[in-house]
Amino acid sequence: MSRKPSKRHALSTRIWHWLNAVCLVILFMSGLNISNAHPRLYWGHAGFAQGDEWLAVPRFPGWATIPDYYSLAGARDWHVVFALIFAFALLAFMVAALVNRHMQRDIFARAREWRPASILADIRQHLRLNFDHGAGKYNILQKISYSAVILLLLPLMILTGIVMSPGGEAALPFLTDLFGGRQTARSLHFLASWGLFAFFVVHVLLVLLSGPIGQLRAMITGGSSE
Repeated sequence: MSRKPSKRHALSTRIWHWLNAVCLVILFMSGLNISNAHPRLYWGHAGFAQGDEWLAVPRFPGWATIPDYYSLAGARDWHVVFALIFAFALLAFMVAALVNRHMQRDIFARAREWRPASILADIRQHLRLNFDHGAGKYNILQKISYSAVILLLLPLMILTGIVMSPGGEAALPFLTDLFGGRQTARSLHFLASWGLFAFFVVHVLLVLLSGPIGQLRAMITGGSSE
């Protein structure tokens, strides 16, 4: 009796992938609009004076923001709604990924994969545009990047966002101290958002280089695991 082939991507993974993509695009673009309201970043608990910032952020054009005109209130409305969807979707995905062992089986790297020789070999294969993953679903570079995004950058965005929210800060004041101040949380939020943007660009580029039709089909239908 032949065994029915399993899906390459579970339904929970596919739903989260596309929902997360939509949320991150909207959050990023509305965040750029919010940044335009005060385009300077500081460290610590306070800081608004010009000259005290560690970075003066350029103003972003309307085509890159939501809404496509300057509106702090409008951008915050978009940001809050999709931040809630984003946070609960991430929680649901992480629970599902632990239950179906996607996290343990595919995302967490084995000890042998952390060997420098293994990582260097994978880098060489990527430079040759050879994206064969061998016996596993993901190679070590994918596991490192996915783990960093799922376990570090996305939670960091949520936690620093809570600190930046007056209501969230009042409900969980210890988070402000944990991050070393509200302005530090704001700076980390900014850095994490651009880290996610860089991941998004590299991810799309690698999908295009490794066969976009097959990759998209697998992420929509689930594909089949060989």
